[in-house]
Amino acid sequence: MQRSLRLGRLATFAYFALNGFLMGMWIVHIPVVEQRTGIGHALLGWLLLVLGAGAFAGMQLAGPLTDRVGARKAVPVGAALCSAAVILPGLATDAVTLGAALLLLGLGNGALDVTMNTHAVQVELGYRRPVMSAFHAVFSIGGVLAALTGALALGHGWDPAVTLGATALAGLAVAVLAAPALLPHAPAPVREAAEPGAGAGSGTPRRIWILAALAFMLMLCEGVANDWSTLHLKDVLDAPAATAAFAYGAFATAMTIGRLLADKVTARIGPAAVLRYGAALAATGLTLTALAPGIPLALTGWALTGVGLSGCVPQLFSAAGRLSPGSAGAGISRVAGLGYLGMLAGPAVIGPLTHVLPLNLTLFLPVALCAIAAFAADGVLRSGADTGRDDCVRRARNSC
Repeated sequence: MQRSLRLGRLATFAYFALNGFLMGMWIVHIPVVEQRTGIGHALLGWLLLVLGAGAFAGMQLAGPLTDRVGARKAVPVGAALCSAAVILPGLATDAVTLGAALLLLGLGNGALDVTMNTHAVQVELGYRRPVMSAFHAVFSIGGVLAALTGALALGHGWDPAVTLGATALAGLAVAVLAAPALLPHAPAPVREAAEPGAGAGSGTPRRIWILAALAFMLMLCEGVANDWSTLHLKDVLDAPAATAAFAYGAFATAMTIGRLLADKVTARIGPAAVLRYGAALAATGLTLTALAPGIPLALTGWALTGVGLSGCVPQLFSAAGRLSPGSAGAGISRVAGLGYLGMLAGPAVIGPLTHVLPLNLTLFLPVALCAIAAFAADGVLRSGADTGRDDCVRRARNSC
């Protein structure tokens, strides 16, 4: 394996970890920032939607720009923007300044998300075997490191502006130092898919929108698990608050472990099978959780959900980048953008449903979405869009 390719992979790990760390540092400081700016929970909820809108806009702007200038130039810019913006919530004094800060943080986060995933596709093309899921696992690990670091800073009573300012400086350092290791151009694909309407100037291919729709559904399920797993144990099964926290812990830990293992599994059985069986396992886990009579089974269900979902979305990102490598950034921006909207929509959809159904029964909505993804897997990922990746899988099996 060429040294430049190995360095490019390490640099991609660094940017994924940085993204997870930056967003994690903001998340752990939310209560302190909320108190300092004097806003309530309701207004905070709206301002978090501003962050989401900024991220979506950043993704759509960064995708075509990455295709134009190359990921080598675009990734460090996205990382620098996200790093510089993370200090802004710590400086906010009221709702208006916090809203502006979150809009800019969202723009930077969205830009970094798309550019680093586009470069990850380039690295995967160079390796000729699945490596995408490991990058997403490192993103999760970055978030865990942020939780530990943030807890330490808050425990010492450090001002959020100081902590987030130090985070920004560290992020800028990573953005600059990792940049030279990025690949100068995308390696030639094993086989570029040909699809009517996928050529230059013909707009977004229809298959990209199918991948984006699946990303929306699966990331909606992830959003439900993130925001409602703890409440499910507490409200439905009467678990103490400390015990209820293990629901999200079981889900997040299982997802991280699953992502660390998903590349090897993909190399053996192929991306379509990972999506099919992963979505089916997530549906099984959610069903077990919804019907669980006690806490142990519910925790098992959330863990199964995390394992099942862990490898699904990386397959969609990789397929979007491979559909037309010359416009990988634009394709990934569509898939990531709709996926991000799904992540935001999940918690918002479940809330109103709890007015007409018990919380555990509302989980059958994500069960249905996972089932749809499982049934669609073969048609989407065993199409021409992913023929090249199937070749990579065969090469990996033969230790090529």
